[in-house]
Amino acid sequence: MTTAHEAPYAPEHSPRLDWAKHAPEVYKAMVRLDAAARRGLDPTLLELVKIRASQLNHCAFCLDMHTKDALAAGESVERIIQLGAWEESRHFYTERELAAIELTEAVTVITDSFVPDEVYERAAEQFEEAELAQLIAAITVINAWNRFGVSTRMVPGHYKAGQHK
Repeated sequence: MTTAHEAPYAPEHSPRLDWAKHAPEVYKAMVRLDAAARRGLDPTLLELVKIRASQLNHCAFCLDMHTKDALAAGESVERIIQLGAWEESRHFYTERELAAIELTEAVTVITDSFVPDEVYERAAEQFEEAELAQLIAAITVINAWNRFGVSTRMVPGHYKAGQHK
């Protein structure tokens, strides 16, 4: 008799398209945009933002990448796990991180409504204008990466921390 823990894993899916290979100029532009958007932002905060946006967008490839990069940068497993339920786990994060996470959600799910004034104002209290502009850029960029990853079904599980830095 085979028990549940001995059952084989589901097969890995194949990507639909290697978009970076077929649109190399777009890929290179995205890499440059990503590098520009992260300037001046705390790397750990940035990884939390990227993980949260990727959770909301169901981008398994980006979750794999940014979770591994966060862990390699010293982020705790506990804080990464709690990120999906941050509203119930506020005590795991600083007010600055909470403002960034909340802004990430508002920008990511912008089709549900506009970015609420109170969300923007909380972020503006925690970040200087230049930092806030960079944060909004970083949130926008990870959302774009998520859309490439999800639409082309990029395969998670093979990324090594720091591989694309």
